[in-house]
Amino acid sequence: MSETPDSAVRAFIEGHRAAFLDDLVEWLRIPSVSADPGRAGDVRRSAEWLAAKLGETGFPTVEVWETDGAPAVFAEWPSGDEGAPTVLVYGHHDVQPAACEDGWHTEPFEPVFKDGKLYARGAADDKGQVFFHTLGVRAHLAATGRTAPAVNLKLLIEGEEESGSEHFAGLVRARADRLACDTVIVSDTGMWSEDTPTVCTGMRGLADCQIDLYGPDQDIHSGSFGGAVPNPAMEAARLAAALHDEDLRVAIPGFYDGVVELTDRERELFAELPFDEKHWLRASHSYASRGEAGYSTLERIWARPTAEVNGIGGGYQGPGGKTIVPSTAQLKLSFRLVAGQDTGRVQQAVRQWVADTLPDGIRHELTFWGATRPCLTPLDHPYLKSVVRAMERAFGKKVRFTREGGSGPAADLQDVLGVPVLFLGISVPSDGWHAPNEKVELDLLMKGVETAAHLWSDLAEAGASATVPGGGSAG
Repeated sequence: MSETPDSAVRAFIEGHRAAFLDDLVEWLRIPSVSADPGRAGDVRRSAEWLAAKLGETGFPTVEVWETDGAPAVFAEWPSGDEGAPTVLVYGHHDVQPAACEDGWHTEPFEPVFKDGKLYARGAADDKGQVFFHTLGVRAHLAATGRTAPAVNLKLLIEGEEESGSEHFAGLVRARADRLACDTVIVSDTGMWSEDTPTVCTGMRGLADCQIDLYGPDQDIHSGSFGGAVPNPAMEAARLAAALHDEDLRVAIPGFYDGVVELTDRERELFAELPFDEKHWLRASHSYASRGEAGYSTLERIWARPTAEVNGIGGGYQGPGGKTIVPSTAQLKLSFRLVAGQDTGRVQQAVRQWVADTLPDGIRHELTFWGATRPCLTPLDHPYLKSVVRAMERAFGKKVRFTREGGSGPAADLQDVLGVPVLFLGISVPSDGWHAPNEKVELDLLMKGVETAAHLWSDLAEAGASATVPGGGSAG
């Protein structure tokens, strides 16, 4: 692969580090909390700030894209090289709510440097990881002598990720022609640890629902009628108990249809990670691991579909007793999905299972709140190999592989644009996403800059020469 001189990249980054961090601090001071309607003006101000900064970086096209919610930022910088692949970088500029009374040691929107760390809401999730691309592309140009990136570079930075990305899929569909690309780089993820650089290769999908159960038309006397009429609270409990079989596999017929099973190689790669079950349990505030038989803890949370009871309720909840058969009950369920599962089919399977399981005399309403599809990048994809090589040059270590157990809007980009999604992130678990005292490790942030500086030349050559798995040109 083409070599961007490492020493030249590092020299440029070091020479511009202070100004880069000054700019990032300025952006972090904008409280772009998308979940708070009172902060809508700040979310817009964040988008406009980023758009201006991307223009200063050198992007010849920068636009603020309106949605029915918060604005997104789009930028484009053509390579000028015939046949250069097109790469779309995704991230978000909105942040989670934060206040001192939540347990922050400092003002969450007044960034503080301490012990090689930068503390502020958004430092890691996701402004820091978006912003490292601005210095990365400049280092790439300086080290190669180019006047434009080696790839056709696009950025899409949304403003609603922390409040559910309600309008994101619609935005991607409406702007699909402008967003057309050969691959997507998601910089809204993390690594295993400070000492173990990793690349994520997939995220699970999500479908969640609420089931409202109705029995008698009103609460009735448990002595006069109990044991002779169906009880919606008991039936909610029966549904929850029936979710899994004795091996803790999801017992809904058709739930596993299409699941892409782990390969032996993927299981070996997961096993290479320095996983400490006791440490993980402490982080999960739990006392024992438990899940589907035949799989390790990491395999369960990264590569297996799940069903969870998120909430269950019904009947009297006050002090003392109240001897009734309640008239209503409620069950909230969520399903994490993996590659090969179709969200629509899963939803239909759940609906059929509920209808078949409930007895006569219990009416129900089932409401799904939308769905997020899973995404998975094959280990042998040439673009994934480019990300790994770029990270290994920056970190000077072997890069290992993870997946994410959670879900996000990356699958919308994969589905609408029809291209592979890759993950490039440098955040670590101790950064405290969504928690008080969020921070980013400055040395790792600079490694992200360095990775981005190497990546574009590597991707350009991969796109020119490789064939993607399944046939066809990677470029």
